[in-house]
Amino acid sequence: MKKYIWSGIIGAVILIIGAFLLGKFVFPSYKIASLPAPELAEGQRGELGIDKNVNESTIDDYLGRGDAVYRDLRMLKDPGNYEAIGGDAYLSGFVDGFEVVSYPYIVNVEGLPEAVGDTYTGETLFTFDGTNYKANYKESMQILEDLFPKDKIIFLMCGGGGYSGMMKNMLVALGWDANKIYDVGGYWFYEGKNNVKVKRVLDDGSAVYDFYKVPYHTIDFDVLTER
Repeated sequence: MKKYIWSGIIGAVILIIGAFLLGKFVFPSYKIASLPAPELAEGQRGELGIDKNVNESTIDDYLGRGDAVYRDLRMLKDPGNYEAIGGDAYLSGFVDGFEVVSYPYIVNVEGLPEAVGDTYTGETLFTFDGTNYKANYKESMQILEDLFPKDKIIFLMCGGGGYSGMMKNMLVALGWDANKIYDVGGYWFYEGKNNVKVKRVLDDGSAVYDFYKVPYHTIDFDVLTER
């Protein structure tokens, strides 16, 4: 009788160890840092809306959350002269886990540095008059809610930090919870381990951009209904 009891105990131990090893090596659990409340950085970064704690330096600690969406707000090729401020008008890379939603297609852009000049001036989902956001299409608000779900934590990033701050301001003005939105800042300052390179420099010194790598959300204005 005792032999069968010990056999059962040994079998149970083997199952427990097997389950542990399976979880550790086949289905690994990723350690995600506890998320602090949004808090503005100091100085000019804070003026742009960039978060003090969740930013380019720390975003790797907060990737992979099932309760969050990650949005990079740049265009694949921005008409603005971002090279004039040390950036790249092309989307030269992105943080793995982020999906690209071009801010200039969502609303007209105001307040860029003078050196950048004008960005995209075509059709947009909304128009901002300096005070209010007006939907240009019947589907505008639904598209915004699909791209930035209200029931999720939202991490925003762009090139230098401008578009992400503008996007957060817009979402909050339209009813989103400011405590669930994080302006992570600019990809140009990211030095983490989840960098997906889009730009390649060829042997002759010219650059090519592998945009096929980019998880990109398009907005087809041709199928929308004007208000």
